[in-house]
Amino acid sequence: MTKIAVFQMSAAIESAARPQRITDAMAKAAEAGARLMIAPELALSGYGRGAPLTREAQRPDGPWAQALGAAAAKHGISVIAGFPEDAGELRHISAMMVDRTRPRDVTVYRKGCLYGPYEKGLFTAAGPSTIIADMEGLKVGCLICYDVEFPENVRRLAVAGADLIAVPTALPKDAASVMVARHTIRARAFESQVFIAYADNSDADEGFAYQGLSSIAAPDGSVLAEAGEGGDALIYADLDPATYADSNAANPYLEDAAAQGLI
Repeated sequence: MTKIAVFQMSAAIESAARPQRITDAMAKAAEAGARLMIAPELALSGYGRGAPLTREAQRPDGPWAQALGAAAAKHGISVIAGFPEDAGELRHISAMMVDRTRPRDVTVYRKGCLYGPYEKGLFTAAGPSTIIADMEGLKVGCLICYDVEFPENVRRLAVAGADLIAVPTALPKDAASVMVARHTIRARAFESQVFIAYADNSDADEGFAYQGLSSIAAPDGSVLAEAGEGGDALIYADLDPATYADSNAANPYLEDAAAQGLI
């Protein structure tokens, strides 16, 4: 069994304070017994800041990665956090996956499908990819925000063996977003029989207001933990894939989809 934490992070803080806010949350989550923490989309930089994001983007071995690696080793907790990635001539919305046992060996997931003109005007979509890292006894896949709203992305990771899909997100605050946060995430977990950790921003920055309602959903579609709509929050859940063997047996979507040639 692995205890994880989702850090819902208020957007209403200065960008320079963000890395420290994340490492402080890692320390608090570790004290509560968590061994993996997921932070939101572009958590290290802020989401709604526009063009500065492309200028301030960092490589996966830059200062942000070094800070998270040091905190992971110090506090004994792995972390997944969103950042604007400097990929040479390109800029991506990415997430770094930092394992406490090998903090310099950073795994990077790049957002496959960008949402709307804001993201498309600043970043390059990476397209579909299957990134799975062994973290804290779990096979952890990663998607970012809009990616999880496509069932194909979740299923691809589930077929590849993911137990947990971490989803750093910057879900905007509106009526449709409540549907995504409270229903789509549960459906994605259920239809692919995986855990999903959905880590949203909250409150507002200079560009956007965010929905909050971060959550951890189980393979049977239940919600193990959920945050409110505003403010910083750490939510926790104990994950044990074996606990959901009955749900897997009763809902053999992956097995039957493969048998029908759907996947």
